[in-house]
Amino acid sequence: MPPSLNPYQKAKIHVTVKRSELQKFFYAAGDLVAFAGRFFGNVLKPPYEWREIFYQCFLVGYKSTFLISLTGFIMGAVLTIQTRPSMAQFGAISMIPGMISVSVVREIGPMITALICCGKIGSRMGAELGSMKVTEQIDAMEVSAINPFRYLVVTRTLATILMVPMLTIYSDIIALFGGYLAMNIHDTTTLRHFFVAAMSHLEFIDVLPAIIKTFFFGGVIGLIGCYKGWNARRGTESVGMAANSAVVASSLAVFVIDMLAAQITDLLV
Repeated sequence: MPPSLNPYQKAKIHVTVKRSELQKFFYAAGDLVAFAGRFFGNVLKPPYEWREIFYQCFLVGYKSTFLISLTGFIMGAVLTIQTRPSMAQFGAISMIPGMISVSVVREIGPMITALICCGKIGSRMGAELGSMKVTEQIDAMEVSAINPFRYLVVTRTLATILMVPMLTIYSDIIALFGGYLAMNIHDTTTLRHFFVAAMSHLEFIDVLPAIIKTFFFGGVIGLIGCYKGWNARRGTESVGMAANSAVVASSLAVFVIDMLAAQITDLLV
């Protein structure tokens, strides 16, 4: 900023920059809403690319099982180890399985799984579509009379909507198993007794909202990842920017959806 400007001019330039950044944010939000509307318009119209949908489900689901397994196991084990001393002070060791099940199923499991998917799946989709945009493969598909939006965006978003809930359920089970092994470090309990005690504290209102919100998690991860890659600029640098912004934006969207889901669940209880 030139030193000859007076404080009023500097403040005016600062406000103008802030206003332009705010305008960019709202323009991007509007483009994302239009992108989502285009997705819903295409997903309701056959024919469907079933082979590509199943392949994307394989990439999203099966290829993520090791990372989800490791994360879920550590999550359950650490939660058990960290809470056991406090529970032991009140003589409530028997309440640990119920505490772990409610914590994991209601909040920790869906959130950790969604954030892992943001980093692994959202970045991959942003990078894939961004590289295809840079190398003009999307334009070549349009010239070949192929609907690239239906083939690239709809299939990937449907795969995340279907697979993220399944990965969440899988992660919850692995987390409970990790809690069982961690509990047996100091105490002795059977696997059957642990899971019976854990399931006895779960209610319908704990499980259903947690599963429903994972569909929305999967939807925003797929939509934002594809949107960032689809709208990547020309140049190789934009591919990395698309992948990075896809992770950041989808993670923020997951937190916002989780906050709204917690408020709605609180009103229903």
